[in-house]
Amino acid sequence: MTDKRPRGGLGRGLNALLGDISRDDSPVDPQGSPPSGVRMIPVSAIAPHPEQPRRHFDEDALNELAASIAERGIIQPIVVRPHGHDYQIVAGERRWRAAQRARLHEVPVVIRDYSDAETLQIALVENIQRQDLNAIEEAEAYSRLLDEFGHTQEVLAKTVHKSRSHVANLLRLLDLPCSVQDRVIDGTLSMGHARAIIGAPDAEALADQVVAKGLSVRQTEKLAQVAKPAATRNKAARSTGTREEADNADVAALERQLGDLLGLKVRIAYNAGGGTLTVDYSTLDQLDMICQRLSGEPI
Repeated sequence: MTDKRPRGGLGRGLNALLGDISRDDSPVDPQGSPPSGVRMIPVSAIAPHPEQPRRHFDEDALNELAASIAERGIIQPIVVRPHGHDYQIVAGERRWRAAQRARLHEVPVVIRDYSDAETLQIALVENIQRQDLNAIEEAEAYSRLLDEFGHTQEVLAKTVHKSRSHVANLLRLLDLPCSVQDRVIDGTLSMGHARAIIGAPDAEALADQVVAKGLSVRQTEKLAQVAKPAATRNKAARSTGTREEADNADVAALERQLGDLLGLKVRIAYNAGGGTLTVDYSTLDQLDMICQRLSGEPI
């Protein structure tokens, strides 16, 4: 059944969508009663969302979390919404899975009546902020928000605190053959490598070469450039020639790699005496994310 609710809330971002939760999602004391607004419900009464962006869960990390939960309980409540006679997960599926492994009978939850659009957006942004999605999962979630819920790339980028170019580059990964996308999912091919072979005549064969030879992103770009038709190569050569950084293609490749990692625009200026690295951000959340990455703090 199609959700007929207004779309106006889609651009509000995760903080706005979860704003009312922040008042009652205080850490749960394993030895005491849950805080106001948090309920304990049976694990069996909760089901995962079928359209959850994240499909791959690291088994070792899940077992570590289960061991921690068995010892200390679930510190942060799971966010759920009513679904039939039971509940459906909005945010916290990993905690729910780990709770089952820890053989918990009940888990702390915060119940909210979210629409399908809000549920998908919260799941997407939470996973991105926790770095839980691989590039293909993230791209598929972006695509669904664009296609089904009326987002523009610009609004979507602001919502997830990423640059528009990052969103656009991820969406282009969906143009790759499924076998190449699978390599990105299992980690044998990085996003940078995958981006380099988009549009190549035989991307699958190129991906096989990249993995077999352990090529760098720059080497992959050169390999893909040779494989592309002459007209495409000439056009690319003319476009790169307009950039000052094209004097050193390795620096340009490094800019793209760092940009992919941060989801922000990165510029590198250099000379014989050194240089500067510039990261552009547009929100305080993005600045906070940069600081956390630099300090090594968990996001």
